[in-house]
Amino acid sequence: MTLAAGRGPISGDPAGRFVPALPAGVVYIEPHPRRVQAFRGGRAVIDTERALLVHRHGQPLGYAFPVDEVGELPSEPEPGAPGFVRVPWDAVDTWLEEGRVLVHYPPNPYHRIDCRPTRRHLRVSVAGMTLVDTPDTVILFETALEPRLYVDPAHVRTELLRRSDTSSYCNYKGYATYWTAVVGDTVIDDVAWSYPDPPPESLPVKGFLSFDSARADVRAELPLSRRSEAGRA
Repeated sequence: MTLAAGRGPISGDPAGRFVPALPAGVVYIEPHPRRVQAFRGGRAVIDTERALLVHRHGQPLGYAFPVDEVGELPSEPEPGAPGFVRVPWDAVDTWLEEGRVLVHYPPNPYHRIDCRPTRRHLRVSVAGMTLVDTPDTVILFETALEPRLYVDPAHVRTELLRRSDTSSYCNYKGYATYWTAVVGDTVIDDVAWSYPDPPPESLPVKGFLSFDSARADVRAELPLSRRSEAGRA
């Protein structure tokens, strides 16, 4: 995430530009002096503070470990770090970093979330029915992603929403709960989501709702995109 994903600097669609331009295929590898553990069958099969972080375009952020730290786990050499190997994420049951259980990929030290109370207006409607119309919002800035507005459920027609079975996970915001809009005979699945138990950096949006502009009519007063300016030669 971040450097090589979203609109990160070595992604396929960076928000800005390097001067001079970076050559294609750049990989960034750095020391990661945190305790990383992996468990399989209830037994620690990796326990190290010598891991590297590997940022590679087109792949999730990953660890590389000294070859003598991985035992008999499946692995493949990391071309940019002789003597280090990568271990498939699903080769173990559980990954921990400094005691925190990880899902999907390691947390990225360059990934930041800022949640700011704001007066940016949000109006959301479905099938001609207004679900939200308020300037009392929180704007969430997340590295390499577009900003989003979140709103307290007190400002939402929550009687028109019902919880769906969909769920997702983010290392920086936690597990997401999704909501379906029901307006008369119109049913729009997963029109909104919320984070009921986010980590500390995302606590200002705990329980707040954000809406999918591909599934509802969302009018959000967001910062103007700087994409065109940043991309100019």
